[in-house]
Amino acid sequence: MNEAKQPAQKSYPSSDRFISLATKDTLAMVLAGGRGSRLEDLTYRRSKPAVPYGGKYRIIDFPLSNCMNSGIRRVGVLTQYMAHSLIRHLHQGWGFLRGELGEFVEILPAQQRGGEDWYRGTADALYQNIDIIKMHRPRFVLVLGGDHVYKMDYGTMLGQHISHGADVTVACIEVPVESARSFGVMSVDATHRIYEFTEKPASPTTIPDNPSHALASMGIYIFNTDYLINELEKDAQDDSSSHDFGKDILPKAVRNQDDVFAYAFRDQVRHIQPYWRDVGTVDSYWAANMELVGVTPELDLYDKSWPIWTYQEQVPPAKFVFDEESRRGIAIDSMISGGCIISGATVRHSLLFSNVLVAEHTTIDDSVILAEALIGRHCCIRKTILETGCVIPDNTSIGVDLALDAQRFHVTENEVVLVTPEMLSQELPYVR
Repeated sequence: MNEAKQPAQKSYPSSDRFISLATKDTLAMVLAGGRGSRLEDLTYRRSKPAVPYGGKYRIIDFPLSNCMNSGIRRVGVLTQYMAHSLIRHLHQGWGFLRGELGEFVEILPAQQRGGEDWYRGTADALYQNIDIIKMHRPRFVLVLGGDHVYKMDYGTMLGQHISHGADVTVACIEVPVESARSFGVMSVDATHRIYEFTEKPASPTTIPDNPSHALASMGIYIFNTDYLINELEKDAQDDSSSHDFGKDILPKAVRNQDDVFAYAFRDQVRHIQPYWRDVGTVDSYWAANMELVGVTPELDLYDKSWPIWTYQEQVPPAKFVFDEESRRGIAIDSMISGGCIISGATVRHSLLFSNVLVAEHTTIDDSVILAEALIGRHCCIRKTILETGCVIPDNTSIGVDLALDAQRFHVTENEVVLVTPEMLSQELPYVR
């Protein structure tokens, strides 16, 4: 245990109000600079947090909405790779906060503090913005990834952080052992103190009462600000460090027996693990979107008590036209966004983003169609992701002959076909 811990800067009343007071004393820093190369051409022109999701959202809307709904309204978004699409979305959709009340979503590109380097790791990203953290003078810093889809009340995690007297709290989930090699894996005692933390281990330590699963970091951390600043400054001077939270900062804190605790991400009423998805591959991205089409999806986008905020594009309602035996505009078990026109076509178990036009005698099944796509007559689209702005000529079949598709498009292990305008020899005039 760290015997030299300084006394708390301020105390909170012993009541339900202490959570809301603490969230106001918290600065969220969202790491949103990653490319997400496993998403293939979906991140060719945009960063992973800016990838469209769920018919009208971007992936980053989920952690940002969690901040708003948790009462954390001081947010910095750290950008780097292909940031234009993300920055434009933040300007359009997240400019509603009131600066007069100390609320903001700030965009923080690499400050190149002390040199010409871009962000070298997750810890270096915060170090390069250390003056900004000091300027806002929060008591706590919440570090988030900008590339996961989930709902989470950070206030509950913050409450545990304070009650445990922690230096650092790490949010965790239970994952199958075979998947745990892609995460930071931790071992905890009965008080949730972390006594071992290993980044992406070859042989993950399992949970004692659940040997098929391991306890994995979600990449969500709460730090006491003074502790964080001290650790970032020491790490910046360490030439042997990769300047990463999972590889360097957290393992070192555990070895030093600092007060590092785990926060179990669980539904306290139903005692289950809530929805959380890393949509890091084309297959997982397709599957996560398809989950939303179900009758009662695990991720409820219609929950008014925890709304997901985004940029509200001004488009007309979706329209379904023609009601003839040979051409009827219908959609079954599907989500159809505003501005779409289903013109004598059939859409089944699919998700269409804004302003998609589907022409007559075309069928779409099990597919994710991003905004502004135009699909011609007599087409057959199956288990496909169409990138923004794709124009599909008449009489085209995709997802029917996978060997033929593989010559032009990207076909995944699970036989999902990804199609982009570039693959169709079409030029995309803008990035969304």
